Amino acid sequence: MGAAAEEVARAPSAKRRSTTLLHLLQLEKPDEGVLLPGTAKLPPPSPEPEADSLIGKIDSCGRLFTFVDGAGESAEEREAKRERLVEVLAAVRSSGKQPLGLDHRVMVALVKMVAANLFRAMPPSAYPSSLPTDVLDDEVPVMVLLPSWPHLQLVYDVLTATVTAADAKTLRNHVDRAFLSSLVALFSSEDPRERNRLKTVYHQLYSKLTCERAFMRRSMSAALLRFVYETAPAERHCGVGELLEICGSIINGFAVPLKEEHRAFLERVLLPLHRTRWVHTYHRQLAYCVLQFVHKEPALAGAVVRNILRHWPATNCQKEVLLIEELEEIVEILDQHQFDKLAVPVCSRIARCVSSCSSQVAERALYVWNNERFVGMACGGGPALMERILPAFVASMEANLEQHWSKCVQQVTASVKALLQQVAPGAYARCAAELAARRSEADMHAAVRRARWRRLELAADAEDAK
Repeated sequence: MGAAAEEVARAPSAKRRSTTLLHLLQLEKPDEGVLLPGTAKLPPPSPEPEADSLIGKIDSCGRLFTFVDGAGESAEEREAKRERLVEVLAAVRSSGKQPLGLDHRVMVALVKMVAANLFRAMPPSAYPSSLPTDVLDDEVPVMVLLPSWPHLQLVYDVLTATVTAADAKTLRNHVDRAFLSSLVALFSSEDPRERNRLKTVYHQLYSKLTCERAFMRRSMSAALLRFVYETAPAERHCGVGELLEICGSIINGFAVPLKEEHRAFLERVLLPLHRTRWVHTYHRQLAYCVLQFVHKEPALAGAVVRNILRHWPATNCQKEVLLIEELEEIVEILDQHQFDKLAVPVCSRIARCVSSCSSQVAERALYVWNNERFVGMACGGGPALMERILPAFVASMEANLEQHWSKCVQQVTASVKALLQQVAPGAYARCAAELAARRSEADMHAAVRRARWRRLELAADAEDAK
């Protein structure tokens, strides 16, 4: 009996119910500790109310305002939409800092709202081709400021923030090819502010949508080709410069050796852009794209130079100056062997420009000889190369010194003549002597021809007298 009582005393006593502070706190938070009898684990707070509120604001921004008096729009309504767009922009920017990013339903509403505000039929050009040529000023760029820009600016900001905040997978699921094509169509807008925003957002989309890059390049190529081949010669197109800026950054990232697709883009899209009347409005961007190709594959310089010479203008002095500059930049990239093959056609064209009646063209052509790289390669080809390229320059310079109307052109010509006599005295002297001989022979043939005509006239008078 005593042994049994001792065994019972040694048995562990029943576990006492804990009444510590930690236990009490766990009872207040069942999802973090022990659940109370008859209770269930509570779900985490849902973001649905915030998303629904944001979607409601986005949907309310779908109404379009023309900012035209008498259109049934009040200033209060316009300001209310502007404030809602500001709130949407702030929400999109803040979501980019969160790990979950933008909600699917919010992305759908954003893309729908952006499309409703941006994608529209463009109004008739403020500079139609039917206007008389004396009304159009080629020097003045097309600029028509949109009255609805206070809203459009914020919509573009929302689109930029959305592209920045969303990852590539989310953009692929919500931005389709129709959306991208509509963006390219907006480059024809005559508001430079809109084209600048388009350039930024389209480039961002290109960097993220890697699977759509080929399609985006084809869309830009199609827009440029329509400008070259389908637009009336007197009709301007505003977005070529911005499209070429995007192309320039894309070309800069091409790997070497170039793909055949990329060479075709140079030959079929970029080079034909030299032929238009409005090349001066986008020549800086075009020349950059072309030079990038020549930098990556110098063997393409021959095709580029031949195309430029083929489309050389006859009466557009401003275009001549730009093309001379582009030829000079191309020559700076070439090595001696490549220059030797292109020296005769390039120098022949520049020599004809030296004797141009336009003082700007003549001076710019003469200043090519101030380029140390050009002079070095012209002399580095040896006497044989100088004998091939110098005669045309000598003839043009002697004509300038004798009869050009501009005193400034005559002074620059005299300076270039002194330079050539210094770097290639023998070749210049021989070219000058040959020029004098050709002129003397031409004068002799002209005198013989005049004497022959005089005899014919006397014979005709004698016949009439009979």
